[in-house]
Amino acid sequence: MLANGTTLGYSKTSGSASYTDLPGLKEIPEIGSEKEKVDNTALTDKHKVYEKGIGDLPEMTYKFKYDNTKADSPYRTLRKADEDGTVLYFKETDPDKTTIEYGAQVSVKRTGGGVNGVIEFEVTMTVQTDITYTDPA
Repeated sequence: MLANGTTLGYSKTSGSASYTDLPGLKEIPEIGSEKEKVDNTALTDKHKVYEKGIGDLPEMTYKFKYDNTKADSPYRTLRKADEDGTVLYFKETDPDKTTIEYGAQVSVKRTGGGVNGVIEFEVTMTVQTDITYTDPA
């Protein structure tokens, strides 16, 4: 499946019925965690025995087109949340209608540029809630 058509919206409240779209999304991150492999070997075991431990959610970085021409542009909206330390609630909707929802604090960074190079901005999510996956109907 291509990533084309994926959208990312945000809300200021958890469990919101509506999310405000963040236009200009260019790249989505890997989402999920790998559980730690915990050694639980007894002295009588013939080989090491492992169990799954807990996972650590990595930071996830989305890339956007840089546009700072309007007061409600994604760059300004997310930069303000970054400055305030606000937790926002996000909903990624993939082309097959799978949705991924979570709450996160954001960190916003504008990228550099050069000749014939576009300026973008990156939003790094520090996840603060469980990630909820909803499969398409």
